[in-house]
Amino acid sequence: MNERVHAADDTGWAFTVQLRRERDTVAAGAALAPSLHAGLVIHLTGDLGAGKTTFVRGVLRALGHAEKVKSPTYTLIEPYTVSRLHLYHFDFYRFKSPEEFLDAGLDEYFAGNGVCLVEWPDKA
Repeated sequence: MNERVHAADDTGWAFTVQLRRERDTVAAGAALAPSLHAGLVIHLTGDLGAGKTTFVRGVLRALGHAEKVKSPTYTLIEPYTVSRLHLYHFDFYRFKSPEEFLDAGLDEYFAGNGVCLVEWPDKA
């Protein structure tokens, strides 16, 4: 397995991680977890199966979330509250245009009250 996750936030800070094993991708997410704060938006990009949701699972595990972490491909959003922090995991893969993002009413989640982890941000 060769996983590659590219993350960027709304300040323009970006990094790319290329890892060979799933457990390394989980560890990379866990390493980022202590730096998270309300208002942060993190873009996760990569091909299908690149490890974006695996990365989010690492973040959530490090913050104390012990339950299953599901991909939001069909639900668009999976909300979590851990360590007194609201995290919103989005997947915009199915969007055909940015208008679908607005029509879905998801913009309210980006008001700064939580951390937004966004897969396929270019679709919104």
